[in-house]
Amino acid sequence: MPKFSFVIPCYRSENTISKVVDEIKSEMAAKRPSDDFEIVLVNDCSPDNVWSVIEKLTTTEKNIIGINLAKNFGQHSALLAGYGKCSGEYVISLDDDGQAPLDSLNALILKLEEGYDVVYAYYGAVKQNLFRRLGSRMAGLMGKIMLNPPPNMQASSFYIARKFVIDEMTRYSNPFPYLVGLVLRTTRKIAWVRTNHRSRLEGTSGYSFWRLLGLWLNGFTAFSVKPLEFSTLLGMLFAVMGFIYAIVIVVQKCMGVIGVAGWSSIISLMLIIGGCILMMLGLIGEYIGRIYICINESPQYVIKEIKRSSLPKENNNAC
Repeated sequence: MPKFSFVIPCYRSENTISKVVDEIKSEMAAKRPSDDFEIVLVNDCSPDNVWSVIEKLTTTEKNIIGINLAKNFGQHSALLAGYGKCSGEYVISLDDDGQAPLDSLNALILKLEEGYDVVYAYYGAVKQNLFRRLGSRMAGLMGKIMLNPPPNMQASSFYIARKFVIDEMTRYSNPFPYLVGLVLRTTRKIAWVRTNHRSRLEGTSGYSFWRLLGLWLNGFTAFSVKPLEFSTLLGMLFAVMGFIYAIVIVVQKCMGVIGVAGWSSIISLMLIIGGCILMMLGLIGEYIGRIYICINESPQYVIKEIKRSSLPKENNNAC
């Protein structure tokens, strides 16, 4: 059984994933030469030829597991598919674009060995476009409000966790996973290490606005009822605003400054009450819709095929 498992979701990375694998091997050989490891590569139904690259790696390397998903399920589902097939004592998650600073991998491992269950890398300066930086900040703000994380917690897609945390995360079978929420409901012994963020080796992020929105909704609806509580407070706020505006209309009427009697009051009440009702119904509908999908046992992911290294297993660092 290897001590370390690296799990990498792959999407549009046929030209970068081999470089990431080579960097992992070099870093482990330099910093952890006596530790055995495996690399689990999950093809999230990428439109390029990344699966062909993964298949080739399984024939030339001794420590590669390739997982081919039947369709695109998203980064978090792809990671959970990889978690289900890894066997290391410690599991490291990272992206396929080369942005994870693997020179700080040993710092994450040493921090975990201090007694923590999960250690995240966080970045002082993020090498992403404005849209992704804004999206990441909004996701972080959402997490702080909805999930009640430890104070000043910093999270990213590059982190290391103990196997029991990963095993508990894989028990979640619903089709709307949100990994930070799964971590926080498993343990609070979480640390983070500051490191540098690198530029992508090539290409652009696969996260569109709608993908980010879907990810936020997973965090909203799967791990917290605070949105429902917030909608109640918002409804009360609009009701108070409507009452105040009604007083303003009465005062204006007494002063004779209203042109069409009844128009302003009716329109204002319709907009305020109708808007509140539609917003809360939409939020409740989102919860109910996701419950319905979960009851129907919609799959979190579907594995089409698995490829394992065909070479004899030896010490991985001899590769």
